[in-house]
Amino acid sequence: MSRRSGRTQTQARARALALDPRLAIGIVLVVASILGVVSLVATADDTIEVYAAAAPVAPGDRVESSDLVVRSVKLNESSELYIARGELPVEGFIATRPIGAGELIPTSSLGSHEGLSLTAVVVSPQGGLAEAVSPGASVDVWASAETDDDGYGAPSVIISGATVARLIDDDSLVSSARGSSLELLVPRSRVARVLEAMANGDVLSVIPANLPAKG
Repeated sequence: MSRRSGRTQTQARARALALDPRLAIGIVLVVASILGVVSLVATADDTIEVYAAAAPVAPGDRVESSDLVVRSVKLNESSELYIARGELPVEGFIATRPIGAGELIPTSSLGSHEGLSLTAVVVSPQGGLAEAVSPGASVDVWASAETDDDGYGAPSVIISGATVARLIDDDSLVSSARGSSLELLVPRSRVARVLEAMANGDVLSVIPANLPAKG
C-alpha cells in the first residue's frame, strides 16, 4: 500500500469519526453526568445550622443557649422561620408557645426579656374546661359581673387570645391533668382588668379561641 493511499484512508476514518452521531451523544451524556454530580453535591451541602430544644419548653419559660442544641438541616425557603446559629439573643428569650424536645426553634416563639408584653396570671373559671383548653392553646377569658338582684349580667370578653401556660389541679400542684385553675400568659395591659374581675367575684369562663371549623 502506498504512503498516499494510507494517508487517504486515515483521513477518511477521521472524517467518519468526526461525523459519527454516537460520539456526539456520548459526549453529551458525559457532560450531563458531570453536571448532575456537581448539582447533587451542591444540593447536599445546602444546609444551615439552627437551634432546637434540648428538652420540652412550656410557654413562659426562660430559655438560654444552654437549653438548646444545634442541628444541621435543609430548610430552603423556610430558613427565615427558624433561629439560625448565631442569631440567638445573648440574654436568651421567653417562650410564647410550647416547644417539644428536639423541635426547631421558630422565630414566632420568641419573646424578649426587655419589653415583654406578656405576664402570667392564674385564674379559676367556673363550669369546667373544654378539652381543647390545654398548654399552648389560645383562649378567651369571659367575665360576668354580679347584678343588684343577685343575678349576673351578660358576659363579655376581658382577655382575647391568651395562651395557656399550665393547668393546675385541685391540690395546687402543676400537672398535665385537667384542673380547676389555669396559668395564662396575658398582655400586661390587661392584667388589671383580670384582677378587678376576680376581686369583684365575677364569674369567669375560659373558652378556646380560633377552633377550626368542622365540615
